[in-house]
Amino acid sequence: MTTNNIKKILIIRLSAIGDTIHTLPLLNTLRKQYPEAKIDWVVEDKASAFVIGNPLINNVYVIERKNRFQQYKKIINEIRKEQYDVVIDTQQLLKSAVIMGFSGAKRKIALDGGREFSYLFKNETVKTGKKFFDINFHVVYRNMEIAKYLGCKDLEINFVIPDFSDKISENIKEIINNLDKTRKTIVLSPATTWENKHWTIEGWSKIINELSGKYNIILTAGEKEKETINKITEKCPNADIINLTGKTSLEDLTYIYKNTDLTVSPDSGSSNIAWASNCRSIITLFFATSKNRTAPFGENYYSVSADINCAPCMSKHCKNKTKINSCKFTIEPEKIINIIKKVLQ
Repeated sequence: MTTNNIKKILIIRLSAIGDTIHTLPLLNTLRKQYPEAKIDWVVEDKASAFVIGNPLINNVYVIERKNRFQQYKKIINEIRKEQYDVVIDTQQLLKSAVIMGFSGAKRKIALDGGREFSYLFKNETVKTGKKFFDINFHVVYRNMEIAKYLGCKDLEINFVIPDFSDKISENIKEIINNLDKTRKTIVLSPATTWENKHWTIEGWSKIINELSGKYNIILTAGEKEKETINKITEKCPNADIINLTGKTSLEDLTYIYKNTDLTVSPDSGSSNIAWASNCRSIITLFFATSKNRTAPFGENYYSVSADINCAPCMSKHCKNKTKINSCKFTIEPEKIINIIKKVLQ
């Protein structure tokens, strides 16, 4: 295995937001080891915010998710012209493996395992000796096995994201700058795409009702999650909260998380954006998924898992036919409130 002649590297990580963020430490390590190399990235538009404009990346190929297959031929032709020395597929799905397979690169690298026959498109395997969905092997460290394989020496976990300063909404800046400075600020980001990752409406509303007036409380969620947020706020009609549902971009969220004291979220893109943004403290709630596999880690970062035998099931849909989604009821609001008070004392 020769690493001396690596001058052009292509990373393929198309989606999702959290998984793209989990790949950033690999990018950072490769850039340190190969400071003069051209390092490019292929990403889908939905997860592109943390890739486009990233100072560690030379060029980004963006695939529009709605027109993905129509764009493949064009992008693959562009990739082939670059004659990359190394192409890395960290997604390991058919949609990413096809790009690697037809890239024209001599070295097509992926980890062991993979899905949808993606392993057929690589010619070098980074062996971890673990299953692809090993619940006790963190995705960040899994990706860093590729860095080791390519001769990287500095394996410190760091996130480098673009400078979003000119993309932050002036309204968001004003809200953050005008917060009551005598109180610490909590961001609650309750929503995520998997129903099996959600906590109870009662859990979130109890936190708000208990802590309202003692802390600045900000609610964040996307436009599609308004119904969930409305159910929460209906149970705390007298609470003093700043509801930013549907009012923030991904860039805005980085500013919010960076400039507040604590984020509470289920395992989601939100918790990972908070991690990459260097939020001071994070509490992440785990139900269907494993904290050992995807939780933000570091000083003042806490993970709380469902206390039930079937968790983590790693499934988008509950398989417990008698007690559907019962895992979400095993984390008591009082437990989270106590951690919040401990962190922010």
